[in-house]
Amino acid sequence: MRHFHDQLQDLLQKIVLMGTAAESMIQIATRAMMERNEALTDAVLAKERTVNAMQIEIDELAVRLTALQQPVGADVRFLFMATRITTELERIGDQACNICQNLHFVLQVPPLRPLVDLPIMAELAQKMVRDSLTAMINRDCAMAEKVMQEEETVDAFRDQIFRTLLTHMMADPGTIQRAISLILISRNLERIGDHANNIAEEVIYWVQGRDVRHPSLRNGEPRDGGHSSATQTM
Repeated sequence: MRHFHDQLQDLLQKIVLMGTAAESMIQIATRAMMERNEALTDAVLAKERTVNAMQIEIDELAVRLTALQQPVGADVRFLFMATRITTELERIGDQACNICQNLHFVLQVPPLRPLVDLPIMAELAQKMVRDSLTAMINRDCAMAEKVMQEEETVDAFRDQIFRTLLTHMMADPGTIQRAISLILISRNLERIGDHANNIAEEVIYWVQGRDVRHPSLRNGEPRDGGHSSATQTM
């Protein structure tokens, strides 16, 4: 049993490493945007390969542990959570790559002033990813719920940026290409926030057994009788 929990702890550490890599992709993409340095985007694309490889490794380990150990309670929830979180982290990496692709069209022309809002939005989206991972490490459902609340702020930034850029496009058709690219970047960041929210939901399911993905369909009650005493020692 102790060996099994060592394996679970190793799996958790691998997820944290994958999450750190995905978060760094957001940071580098944001830096490329702020510094107008497209050369930085190569590092994002390189990290994508690392993130993808880590997803495969973690998923295979989770499946193997599930098949060999036949866990129950919070342990089995952890293994299911692990595979779902790797999917969210891989998609966060994809969104960071999409930001870099959209930046190509932004950096070919002079900057637009509304770019000021995008770094703030990017910082919040990155914070959501970081906090969702911290919530997982500390099994902190209060922090996970805070991440879920921040999703609305990210959505508000997306809408505000769209309205501002639409005004620019109407006033000066010459800004249309770069404005559309900036709108797409804001949508990439909004999707990163969505994925961080999903990670937070998985943390709550793991720790408390509550499925909070669709509040209108579920009453939030534990589905399997709560915690496994074994997992508490991880």
